[in-house]
Amino acid sequence: MSITDTGTVRWNPEVLDEILSNDEGRPVLFTNARILTMDPLIGTMTGADLLFVGSLVVGVGPGIITAAGDDNAIVVDCTGSTVAPAVVDTVALAGGRGHRSEYVATLTPGNTPDFLVVPDELAADVPSAVATLMTRPEQVRALVAAGRPVLWSGADVPGRATAPEAGIPAAEDLTGSPRVGVWIDGHDFLHQELTPDGRYDETRGGRPHAYQGRYWIDGDRIDYLDDLGFWAYGEFQGDELHHAGYVMKLG
Repeated sequence: MSITDTGTVRWNPEVLDEILSNDEGRPVLFTNARILTMDPLIGTMTGADLLFVGSLVVGVGPGIITAAGDDNAIVVDCTGSTVAPAVVDTVALAGGRGHRSEYVATLTPGNTPDFLVVPDELAADVPSAVATLMTRPEQVRALVAAGRPVLWSGADVPGRATAPEAGIPAAEDLTGSPRVGVWIDGHDFLHQELTPDGRYDETRGGRPHAYQGRYWIDGDRIDYLDDLGFWAYGEFQGDELHHAGYVMKLG
């Protein structure tokens, strides 16, 4: 069990190395923090712990540290620090969520561990914690995305993920892709042809070329850029393509 030293300017780099090289699924525990969960049921806690395994929060609250040794957890001492969601639900902040189930990106068991660790004095609330990240990133003790450190002691973590290059990419050659072909909805109203050169052509109700444009597939997501200038998207689910309320299968 390794514990960081929050009394120094830099957190213990050996612990960061442990987290980055954690290929065995060891739990990671950020302990003794003030935690702003943004969950209306759980609220804000002091002297609390945040436990996650991989990309899943499995526990939050005081006392989890007592079993850290049993689980061979990697432990980060957050004394004097506040843990806050890194993905902020601004609608919830404005009081616009009517039900707990509608809240997004709270630090709740079952959610993704996307969070910030900042000094208490720079995190009176969630907006001020996020403001510290945006205006004084050197003061951020940790930024964790899906359980992987992005910033540590105010510096970029080696090998961190980087944002994709902005702009519209060139079309891929999709020759041989099982997703190329004509997709038809169950009422035979919408026919959407995906061609290997990254173009689509829709026939709607027998009206040919109703929409035409470019498309890109990323995993199970498909993004469309119509020649008229608007964007749309769809999702592959098994042998179905879901798009704009239509469910299509290859014809």
